[in-house]
Amino acid sequence: MNKKIKDQQLIIASHNKGKVKEISDLLSEYSLRVSSSKDHGMVEPEENGSSFEENALIKALETSRYCSLVALSDDSGLCVNALGGEPGIYSARWAGPKKDFLKASKDIEKKLTEFGSSDYSAYFICALAICWPDGKNKVFEGRINGTLTFPPRGKFGFGYDPIFIPEGHDKTFAEMDPTYKHKISHRSKAFELFSKELLVEK
Repeated sequence: MNKKIKDQQLIIASHNKGKVKEISDLLSEYSLRVSSSKDHGMVEPEENGSSFEENALIKALETSRYCSLVALSDDSGLCVNALGGEPGIYSARWAGPKKDFLKASKDIEKKLTEFGSSDYSAYFICALAICWPDGKNKVFEGRINGTLTFPPRGKFGFGYDPIFIPEGHDKTFAEMDPTYKHKISHRSKAFELFSKELLVEK
């Protein structure tokens, strides 16, 4: 059984500012000192896993070893049903080295048009991995279903948020107040499982 994480430094294994901000906000009510792997001068490891879980573990394990601290990593992505689950674990790669998610979103729209598909259903997956310096680790997974919309809408969020409308809503993630989005997102669902088992409130 992994011990509770309290009154210690926790490293978020990511250089993605939006992701680090969102996870930091989720961690704000807990007794932790939070920083990112970028703050520690670490180069991001290659994500060559075949699943969200494997990629999350790669980042958490490497970061924990590098920093000799507890590390938390998130690997998440958008899966479009009509595209066989793409972009999936390659969600960030579709955006290219410049992280151009507007272009990636247009590529998704183009593929759906080429396939002549009227199925715009999609879902976000988040695998949240926690790793201790001794190698012990655990992964928690969250998912939220929804529908794609084009053109992109909203100024908040990051990544594919402007084209994703979560089930039961009429606004995209990027149109929602970030505080509200944090409560319903795939990341919050994974975080809820993680926090219940391993975190202690202030």
